Amino acid sequence: MTKQLIKILLTFILINFLWSCSSVPKFTSKDPRINKPKETKPVRYSNTDDEHEYNEFHNEAILEVQTGIASYYGDDFHGNITANGEIYDMYGISAAHPTYPSGTIVKVTNLTNNKSQILRINDHMPQHPERIIDLSYGAARKLDMIEDGLAEVKVEVLKWGDGEYKK
Repeated sequence: MTKQLIKILLTFILINFLWSCSSVPKFTSKDPRINKPKETKPVRYSNTDDEHEYNEFHNEAILEVQTGIASYYGDDFHGNITANGEIYDMYGISAAHPTYPSGTIVKVTNLTNNKSQILRINDHMPQHPERIIDLSYGAARKLDMIEDGLAEVKVEVLKWGDGEYKK
């Protein structure tokens, strides 16, 4: 009786171990759009007029300036939930910053070609000594930095965010 109980217990432990080693599927740009939870903000896709969304901030006073290296993120995070509860859209115009609160509006200028884009911080990125901001693929495309992957940028804070996060 105890041998049979030990076999059942070991089988159960083995199944649990193998189950916990399985990977979670990731979203890619090839996946169909997912149904977003009701409590998230709407997701914009590449066919929208991103240039006009932040027009009101073009004449705002600059609250803080940082210069450094920007990178961008895309496929690996597309469809995942950002730090503030939105669904990340790699084709949208947004960014992740290590310290700025969610909702902060910034103007990012590529110092190589002087192209700039006003966008909103909706995610956090890990502290990285060489990088000051991670841009969405859509924002990086507007700044013409896709080919290099990295660019020296100036980040100007135009409005501080409220730091509110969705749960």
